[in-house]
Amino acid sequence: MKQLYVGNLPYQATENEIKAVFAAHGEVSAVRMMNDRETGRFRGFCFVEMEDSGAQKAIDALNDQDFGGRKLRVNEAREREARPPRREQRW
Repeated sequence: MKQLYVGNLPYQATENEIKAVFAAHGEVSAVRMMNDRETGRFRGFCFVEMEDSGAQKAIDALNDQDFGGRKLRVNEAREREARPPRREQRW
């Protein structure tokens, strides 16, 4: 299984729409939409998990393609970089 980063999505995109687009290139096992913690609104990117052979096909076919008026950014997801701990703000 590979995890793909999908960015520059329109804010009104749905999980089912994204799954349908990627399913044309291979079996999709999960779509994780990223929402803002405070507002709950979709942030315009997601992660799609799919089988290895379909993942590369999806990257090749969908990167820079129009989706809802925006050019998609599709690539293999990288591990999140370690961040220093947040300092507590005191007012």
